[in-house]
Parts: sequence; C-alpha cells; structure tokens
Amino acid sequence: MRTFRLLASAAVALALCGAPVIASAQSAAPAFNDAQRGEIQKIMKDYLLQHPEILEEVSAELQKRQAAAEAEKHKAAVTANADLIFKSPRGVTIGNKDGDVTFVEFFDYNCGYCKRAMEDMVTIMKADPKLKVVLKEFPVLGPGSVEAAQVAVAVRMQDPTGKKYLDFHQKLLTGRGQADKARSMAAAKEAGLDMAKLEKDMASPEVRATIEENFKLAESMGMNGTPSYVIGNQVVIGAVGVDALKEKINQARCGKAVCS
Repeated sequence: MRTFRLLASAAVALALCGAPVIASAQSAAPAFNDAQRGEIQKIMKDYLLQHPEILEEVSAELQKRQAAAEAEKHKAAVTANADLIFKSPRGVTIGNKDGDVTFVEFFDYNCGYCKRAMEDMVTIMKADPKLKVVLKEFPVLGPGSVEAAQVAVAVRMQDPTGKKYLDFHQKLLTGRGQADKARSMAAAKEAGLDMAKLEKDMASPEVRATIEENFKLAESMGMNGTPSYVIGNQVVIGAVGVDALKEKINQARCGKAVCS
C-alpha cells in the first residue's frame, strides 16, 4: 500500500512540475516496456480514484513549499534593501523613533483596505510603546492617488516630527470621495500646514524621488497592492488585521518564526 501511495504521489508531483521534470525522471528511471508502463499507469490511476484525498495532500505540500520559497525571497529582498526600507529619510517615522521593532506600511490614499489598515496601525501603535512605524506612499490606484502622494510627501518635508503628517494622513484616509490634489490640500490645510510652502515643496525633485524610491522598494519585494507591510524580515501583503500584524511584530521582536 505504501509503495502504491508513493507511486501515486510521484505521478501527481511530476504532473504538477511539468514536462522537463518528467523527461528527467524518465531518463533516470529503469527502462520499462509498454506492458509494464501500462500496468504502472493503471495502478496509479486506480489508486488515485480510490484515494482522491492524496491530491489535496500533494497540493497542500506544494503550496507550503511555494510559500516557504516566497518567504525566503522576501527575506533576501528585505536584507538587500534594509537601509532604504527602515532608515530612509524619505519615509515618515511615527511612534517610538528608537523602537525595537520597525513596522513599515506601503499605502495608497484611494485604497479602501488602507482605511481599515490605518485603524489597525493606530490601535497597535497605542498599545505598543516600543514600536517604530514608517509610512511610505505607494500610489498604485491612478492619477488621483499620485496627486495625493505628492501632497503627502510635501507634508512630510514640512513636518519632520510626523505629528502633522499623521493628522493629515488620518483626515485624508477617512474622508469621503476620491483622494486627489484638491482633497489632499484641504486635508493639509485642516491639519495646520503652511500652504504656500506646501505648494513650493510639491514642485521639488524630492517629491518625485520619494515616490520612485518607494515603487522600486515595493517592486523588489514583490508588492503589487496596498496595504503591504515589512515587519522584521517578513513581507506581509494585504489588510490582514490587528491580530496577524501583532503576531508578525512579536515574531520580529523575539527573532523567531514562532514565539514561545
């Protein structure tokens, strides 16, 4: 029975992996005549029909290995770009600037999920005085998002403390309608920014350089949507919620994939 199970697993694995692997396996295996090959194929087919759950097992194992490989790619990308991810002066730093864990969020002001993610971030930051938070504009949802990001970068240039930026950030994300330059400027004015300086800073090369830097970082880590996070050496895609984010923070804090 175990032999049949292994043969069936091998057959499914070869089918999933594609022709090059099949060809390699055939060249390495003992030669079988047509009758033997037919019998082996019948055994595999009969076994899979009797035990279709093995397909789920193989699929689950494949997904597990792909996830592990993706996590290693993310880890390598984070290591290669660590200074820009965690220490770039073009990021907005709030929370504990000397925190023991850095929580980096890539966001778009027109992303509905980013509104919920903002609430998650504020909740976590209030409960975790050791957490350093870095915000990075990642305007992937069209021209309005780009305009909003440009205003946001100018806000950051005017407010090195990040306090007015956070106020602006919350006002813009929680406001109604499409985020664009007009809405962003209104949020900036409401947050108490110097509007003349804001207009001047928006024309600075720093605005474009900041957005380009963030796009390059996101691309290097395989991010294609918002919100996306870097926490420790892990990349997290999507609005996964407070509990999942806290778990990643704890893992970064204890330096392990699973903390005791």
